[in-house]
Amino acid sequence: MANNRRRKSNRRPASRRRPERNPEARERRRRYAERRKKVTRMPRRGILNLHLGSVIFLFIAVYLVFIVISYASTTQIAGYEVKNGSLALDTKARAVAVRDEEVYGAKAAGYINYYAREGERVAGNELVYAIDESGDLSDRIIESQSVSSNIKESDLSGVKATIQGFKNNFKDSNFGTVYDLKYDVKGDIEQVTHESILNVLQSMSGNKAGSAIAMGYASTSGILVYSTDGLEGIRPSDITADTFDEEKHAKKKLVNGDLVSVSDNAFKLSTNENWSIVVKWNEDWADQIEDGEYIQVCFLKTGDVIWGKAAFLENADGKYLQLSFTNSMLTYATDRYLDVELMTDAKSGLKIPNSSIIQKEFYLIPEGFLTKGGDSDTDGFIRKTWMENGTETTEFVQAEIYNKEDGKLYVGTEIFNSGDVLVMPDSTEQFTVGEKASLTGVYNMNNGYADFRMINVIYQNKEYAIVRSGTNYGLRVYDHIVLNGEGVSESDFMFSNKRN
Repeated sequence: MANNRRRKSNRRPASRRRPERNPEARERRRRYAERRKKVTRMPRRGILNLHLGSVIFLFIAVYLVFIVISYASTTQIAGYEVKNGSLALDTKARAVAVRDEEVYGAKAAGYINYYAREGERVAGNELVYAIDESGDLSDRIIESQSVSSNIKESDLSGVKATIQGFKNNFKDSNFGTVYDLKYDVKGDIEQVTHESILNVLQSMSGNKAGSAIAMGYASTSGILVYSTDGLEGIRPSDITADTFDEEKHAKKKLVNGDLVSVSDNAFKLSTNENWSIVVKWNEDWADQIEDGEYIQVCFLKTGDVIWGKAAFLENADGKYLQLSFTNSMLTYATDRYLDVELMTDAKSGLKIPNSSIIQKEFYLIPEGFLTKGGDSDTDGFIRKTWMENGTETTEFVQAEIYNKEDGKLYVGTEIFNSGDVLVMPDSTEQFTVGEKASLTGVYNMNNGYADFRMINVIYQNKEYAIVRSGTNYGLRVYDHIVLNGEGVSESDFMFSNKRN
């Protein structure tokens, strides 16, 4: 205690303390004291005293979080807007030509020379070829000096037609036709010059020099062809998929000047103007072509359109379509395989992608059990149920109808369970839910969720389908549907990325 009093007594009063020797430190303290006086201290507020701006900011933040969570948990799906459209039926096909054909064999061995033009009609007993056993027939003809070397412009019309036909139908994938052109043009030119040789041959046939020459004549009238493919004499009922193997049935040209043996193929005659083509059957044509009707056929080689009579063939390996003609055989006498297009109408309606189309199961409920709910016009059914104490009662169950057929209604499987018992209005008749059937349709997404809609497909190709418009329970123009229907469930919420 004494020490404490002693210490206190040694302290000087503030007024008597020595002045601060460091003026800079004194100035800093003074400025700090002035700043503290200027600071305004706000009283603490409770949570109920938040500023209005803070409340608005908090509300916006919560809303944004909700939107992000909803977007992340919602099915992201591409949509498609339904529009009117049309699809042309795929009626192009590769056809096999069937004709009455007769192949003539060579009468002797030697070098064959043709004196009639291919693709033209020859009369019965008309000279077609001569076979020179010695090989010097040409030299003898020149020595006779009976042949004129002058060729008229009209004589070259066949050559021009051959070249023009090749130009119009040439494809890079079938380069082998270039060699056919070579032989065709060569044959046309030689046959033009050979016409003036006929008189020489006739004069030689009666002398010694002509004894080594064998003449070949057509036994009947027909269209002359200098090629074979092994399908001569085939009937429409004989055609199978093997007939369409063009490599196996390649055309073998009979060339002027070739060395032939006895009975080798010399030429071919098509003897009947009535002919036909056969194509593989396409089920897409079922609604367009009827057995026995006449349809227009476009031959892509020339662009000619000809009426043909349709006939269905049930051959050994499947169904085929035969189209019979009474004219134009001459134009295509040298062709076994032809590209054709059947002139049928395009299909019009609502155009949708095939990826949208699904199959969905529904419960079938008799139409008589449908009723209205209470005071509303909502469709639904009366279902039997039981209370907690075991008392039997009924309840109204709202239900959407997806289709009606043969007195039965198609109802979603999400509404009822198999085994549920329904009661007919104003009756004691009951029905147990259980029978199912499937419908073809798409998911409509106009309201932001998947809603099944039945469709009636008119025509379908590999990418799109044409759907009948104006149907009950169906689609309308400008509806938005799910682009890829697989994996989507009824009532799924979704955002649409629309595609046209």
